[in-house]
Amino acid sequence: MNLATEHDMNTTILAGPLLRRASCERLVFWLASRTPVQFRLLLPDSPPQDITGDRQQQLQVGERCFIQLLDITLETPLPADTLIAYDLQWRESAQDDWHGMADWAAELCYPEECLPSLVIRSRLDEVLHGSCRKPHHAAPDGLVAADAWLQQCHAQPLSRPAVLMLSGDQIYADDVAGPMLTAIHQLIDELGLYPETLEGALVADSAELFASPLNYYRRSELLPSIKGNQTLQQRFFEGARKPIFTTSSADNHLITLAEVLAMYLLVWSPEPWRGLSDAQPELSPERQQQYQTERQRLAAFVEGLPAVRRLLAHLPTLMIFDDHDVTDDWNLTAAWEESAYGHPFSRRIIGNALVGYLLCQGWGNDPDAFKDEPMALLDAWCKRPTAQSQDRLIDHLLKFESWHYSLPTSPKLLVLDTRTRRWRAESNFGRPSGLMDWEALTELQGELLHHEAVVIVSPTPVFGVKLIEVIQKIFTWFGKPLLVDAENWMAHKGTANVILNIFRHARTPANYVILSGDVHYSFMYDIKLRYRGGEPHIWQITSSGIKNEFPARLLDVLDRLNRWLYAPRSPLNWLTRRRRLEITPHPPVSASRGERLLNRSGIGYVRFNEAGEPILVRQITHEGAVDFVAEQAAEPKATLSRKER
Repeated sequence: MNLATEHDMNTTILAGPLLRRASCERLVFWLASRTPVQFRLLLPDSPPQDITGDRQQQLQVGERCFIQLLDITLETPLPADTLIAYDLQWRESAQDDWHGMADWAAELCYPEECLPSLVIRSRLDEVLHGSCRKPHHAAPDGLVAADAWLQQCHAQPLSRPAVLMLSGDQIYADDVAGPMLTAIHQLIDELGLYPETLEGALVADSAELFASPLNYYRRSELLPSIKGNQTLQQRFFEGARKPIFTTSSADNHLITLAEVLAMYLLVWSPEPWRGLSDAQPELSPERQQQYQTERQRLAAFVEGLPAVRRLLAHLPTLMIFDDHDVTDDWNLTAAWEESAYGHPFSRRIIGNALVGYLLCQGWGNDPDAFKDEPMALLDAWCKRPTAQSQDRLIDHLLKFESWHYSLPTSPKLLVLDTRTRRWRAESNFGRPSGLMDWEALTELQGELLHHEAVVIVSPTPVFGVKLIEVIQKIFTWFGKPLLVDAENWMAHKGTANVILNIFRHARTPANYVILSGDVHYSFMYDIKLRYRGGEPHIWQITSSGIKNEFPARLLDVLDRLNRWLYAPRSPLNWLTRRRRLEITPHPPVSASRGERLLNRSGIGYVRFNEAGEPILVRQITHEGAVDFVAEQAAEPKATLSRKER
C-alpha cells in the first residue's frame, strides 16, 4: 500500500505551526520549512507584526530544511478566555507576496472557519495530557481522538484546555518500523539533511550505514564488544529482553541526527510523506511479512496526521522527554551509563537524540533556557556541521541541567526531568538509579513552597501499581533491573524518602495533582497521609498511551492480583515505602468488578476547580470517553493554608 499521496514537492512549510507557549504577552510557534522564509503575524484588530530579529530563530539543518522558532513578544496584550483567530503568513523574500494560512494551511481550520485559533486561559482549569505515541502500534492514535473532541468544543473559549501536555515518548527512536525507516531515508535525501561521521562504529559514516546490509532490522549488530561481562551491543542496543513489560525492539534504532530530525517531521505532519515512494528494501521472507504488517499500520497513522497537525496548531503544547525519545532504559542504572557514555558510538546515538529533542521539543518548552551556550553551539554546528562541532554540542547537552521547566499558572505547573539528573546507586552500579537526585529534589521543594495547589508532570508515575513495582524490585534483587524496566520512584531509597518528605513538608501545597504516562495503561489514585487529617491531598492521574497499549491479558492478571494482594487491609502494604499513605483507586466508571486499570489508547483530560482539585478525570478514546471520576460541584471548599493550620 502506497503511503504517499499526490502533492507538489515544492511545498515550503514542512511541519507546523505547532503552538508551543501562549500567554497574553507572548506567543511561541515551532515550524519546519524547505527554504529560509520570513514571517509575520496577523491578529484581530491589530496591524501585521513582522517577526524579525530575535523573534525569529531559523536554523538550517540540511540543504533544504530549516527549523524555525518564532518567539513573539506582543505589542498589545491579548485578552484571556477569548477565541483569537491568527494568521501566520510567510514569504521567501521582500520581493515576494505574503502567503496567508487560508492559502497554505487551509486544512488546519475547523469546518466553517478560515483561520486557526487559540485561547489563552486565565487559569489552568482544563488540561489534556498523554504519552507514548508509537506510529506502528496497532492501537488508534489518541491525538486524532483529541482533535475530534476539540472540534466539538473549539468555538467555546471556556471549554478549551489551557495546555496539551505530552509527557514522554513523543517519538520511539529505539523502536522504528521498517517502512518508517524507509521513509526517513527518503526524506533525508529529499531535504539534504546533513551527513555525519560515526566514530567507533563498524561503519565509517552515515552514507556507509545507509548502504550497509545491517541497515534494516539488523542495527543491533552494529555495536562492537567492550571489555567486561556484557558487550556494549547487549547493554545499549539490545538492552534487555523484556518478556513481562514490553516487546520493544532495537532492530531499526535511529542512529544519525538526520534520522532523528526526519522522524520528528514524519510524526507531526502529513507534508513530508507526500511524494515519498513505497520502495521496499531487500528483506528475508520473514521480514517482508513484518514489513507489510507495519506498512498497513503506518498507513492508518499517516491518514490521521492532518488531524494531528490541526490539533497542534490550536492548543498550546508542552513536552518532556522519557526514555524512548532517546533509547529504552536510558540512564536506568549507573552501569548502563558507564557503558553507554564510555563508547563514542553509543554516546553519539544518545547525543543525537538529545539534539533532536532540543530542536523539536525542548526549545519550544522554554526558549529562555537555551538562549546562551546551547544555542551558540547549535548555531555553530548548523553553520559548520562537522564531527567536532557535533561532539561539542553533544558534550554540552549531556551535562545540561535545565530540561525541566514551570509555568506561572494558577495552579502552578511544574514539569520534571526524571531522566538526566539521576540519583545513582553508588554502592551497586547495577541497581536502579533514583529518578531525581538530591539537588534536583531540593530545587523542586523550593518551587513548591508557598503554593496552595500545584500540578506536577512526572513522566513516570510517582505512585504506581504496587504489584508491578514489587515484581520490578524482585528482579532488581536478582541483578536484572533491565529485564523489567525497574524505573519507579520507590525503586531508590533516597529518592523515595525525599519525595515523600516533600509531600509531608508543612509549607508545600495542600493539593497536588501528578500527571504521568510511561506505563501504557491509565489509572487514577486518590492519596492522603495517614494520621494527618488528609493533608496533603494528592491525586496520581496517569494517561498512557496515546498510541500504545499494554498486553491485555497480562494487564488483566496483574490488575486483579494487585487488588487481592494489596487491598486496603492487606498486611503487605506495610512492607512498602508507602505504608504511611492511604491510597484509594478510582476505577473507570464502566470497569468490571475488580478492574482498576484502563488499557485503551487515547488522551487524558482533567478539569480542576478553583482550589486546584480535579473534579473530572477522563480518557478520551476513539470509542468514546471513559470517566474515572464523576463530575462534582465546581465550588471549592473554604480552606486555610497548611501553614495557617
